[in-house]
Amino acid sequence: MIRTSDSRILALIMSGAILLLSNLTIVIVELTTGMDMPWFSLLISEAVLFAAQYYLIKYFLERFIYDKIKLIYKSIHNFKRTKEGKKELKTSTRGDLIASVNEQVIRWAKDRGEEIDELKKMETYRREFLANVSHELKTPLFNLQGFTLTLLDGGLNDPEINRDYLEKTQKNIERMITIVEDLEIISRLESGEAKPEMMRFDLVGLTREVFEFLEQKSKTRNIDLIFAHDNYGEIIVFADKERIREVMINLVDNSIKYGRENGRSKVSFYHMDENILVEISDNGLGIDEEHISRLFERFYRVDKHRARSGGGSGLGLAIVKHIIEAHDQTVNVRSAPGIGSTFAFTLKKA
Repeated sequence: MIRTSDSRILALIMSGAILLLSNLTIVIVELTTGMDMPWFSLLISEAVLFAAQYYLIKYFLERFIYDKIKLIYKSIHNFKRTKEGKKELKTSTRGDLIASVNEQVIRWAKDRGEEIDELKKMETYRREFLANVSHELKTPLFNLQGFTLTLLDGGLNDPEINRDYLEKTQKNIERMITIVEDLEIISRLESGEAKPEMMRFDLVGLTREVFEFLEQKSKTRNIDLIFAHDNYGEIIVFADKERIREVMINLVDNSIKYGRENGRSKVSFYHMDENILVEISDNGLGIDEEHISRLFERFYRVDKHRARSGGGSGLGLAIVKHIIEAHDQTVNVRSAPGIGSTFAFTLKKA
C-alpha cells in the first residue's frame, strides 16, 4: 500500500495510473481493429492529457483536503480571528498540507498536554495551600477559643490564671497576624506590586546589624554568629536594603533555630563577576534530600512538630525566594544530614 502525505505525489500517481489505463485501452483498440496510430501525435496527446489530469487531480485533492482540515487548523490556531492564521492556512496549501497539519496537531497536542500537566500541578498546589492555611490558622484559633472559654468560665477572676491565659492569647494573636502579614507580602511580591527599592549599600555592614539583632537569640542556644573571614571590607551591592535585611534575618534565624547547640552560624561572601554570592551555613542536623526541592514552598516544614514549636509562620523561606527572584537573582540550598545546611543567594554588585 502506498502511503504519502503530499498531494502532488498523489496527483502524480493517479495521473500515471489513468494514463496507463488509457494506453492499455489504445493498445487493445489497435490490436482488435488493426489501426496503427502515429507515435509522435500519440506522445503529444498523452503528454497533454497527463498534464491536464495531473493539475485537475491535484487541484481537487487540495480543495478536498483544505475543506476537510480547515476546521482543525481553526481549532488549533483560532484562524477565524487572526489574519496571520488565515495567511498561514493559505500558505500551507501551496506545500505539503497534510504533513503541515500533522506537525501542527502534534505540536498542539504537546502544548495542551504540558498545559494540562501544569494545571494539574497548580490544582494540587492550590489544594495543599488551602489545607496548609487552614491548618496553620486553626491551631491558634482553637487555642484562642480554649483560653477565652476558660476565662469566661471563671478564670478571669483567678489571678493565677487570668494573666497567664491573656499572655498566651496575645501570643496566638501575634502568630495569626504574622501569618496574614507574610501572606500579604508574598502576594504583593508575586503580583509585582511590591517593587524593590534599589539602592547602594554595604552588605557586610548589613550582616553585622543582623548579627546584633539576633545576638540574644543565638546566645540562648550558645550558637556563634561569625563571618567566614575576619578581613571582609565593604561589599557594595545594588538592591533593596530592607528586603535583603529580611532575607538575611530569615536565613540566619533559621540557622540558629535548626543549628546544633554550641554550634555556629557562618556567613560567607564570594565575588562572581558582576554578582556577589552570599552563603549562610550551619552545622546542624541537616536536611534529607527528599525535602530539598520543596523547602521554598509556602508552609512546607521538614519537621512539622518541631517547626511549629519554634514559632514562625512557615512562610519565611517562601518570602526569601520571592524577594531574591524580584531582584532577578537566584537562591538555592544544599544540605547533608548530620553535617549541616547552606543557603545561598546572589546579589548584583553596585
